[in-house]
Amino acid sequence: MLARRIIPCLDVANGRVVKGIHFESLRDAGDPVEQGAHYDAEGADELVFLDIAASYESRSTTLDMVSRVADRLFIPFTVGGGIRTVEDAGRVLRAGADKVAINTAAVRDPGLVRRLADSFGSQCVVVAVDSRRVEGRDVVMVTGGREPTDRDAVEWAADLEERGAGEVLLTSMDRDGTLSGYDLALTSAVASAVRIPVIASGGAGKLEDLADALAAGAHGVLAASIFHFRGSSLPEARAYLKSRGYPVRP
Repeated sequence: MLARRIIPCLDVANGRVVKGIHFESLRDAGDPVEQGAHYDAEGADELVFLDIAASYESRSTTLDMVSRVADRLFIPFTVGGGIRTVEDAGRVLRAGADKVAINTAAVRDPGLVRRLADSFGSQCVVVAVDSRRVEGRDVVMVTGGREPTDRDAVEWAADLEERGAGEVLLTSMDRDGTLSGYDLALTSAVASAVRIPVIASGGAGKLEDLADALAAGAHGVLAASIFHFRGSSLPEARAYLKSRGYPVRP
């Protein structure tokens, strides 16, 4: 059985790590370089860096910051935000990322997923699916969660797999920052619809939430508040999941 991954997330805006609720009311959580180095030293399996305003502001990811964080890491590093083309992705990878994450660009141009997979390999292509419950449907949101689409999150995830995505980063906007636990129904539905790994995101407030997401079918758990503010450490999270019988990296 593949080891399950514990992945801290750095949402970055104006050169700082931030964390909000439902993608709003942002709160400062430190310097990206120092936070990245801290999580690397604590034994994170991977690190995700999301330039959360890049798509909304129609600009590219801040490559200098990506490079500075990458220089301090010895773990896989995923970068997202403002990646719209194969050339954008290449620049991010050359700056030190191991994988690229796209969301808005994939919705606007679904063929981009295949072009990225053909250029860099599917293992390098993470497609973020930001979902919000609207009139009983799990709707895909874009431009940093500001704009709803007509796409169903579960169907879109399955489509992304067919287009060459290597994994799905699934965020419940309704749970984001609430510390109330992941959207387990959504996680389970997406995990059942695809064969590629699903990373659950949005809502972790305690260590039990991480185990619940894995039980729902996630291959990994992305978290921010629980590590930034709630006093839980990566070693504690790993020990807890191991005690629950989940395979985790030593």
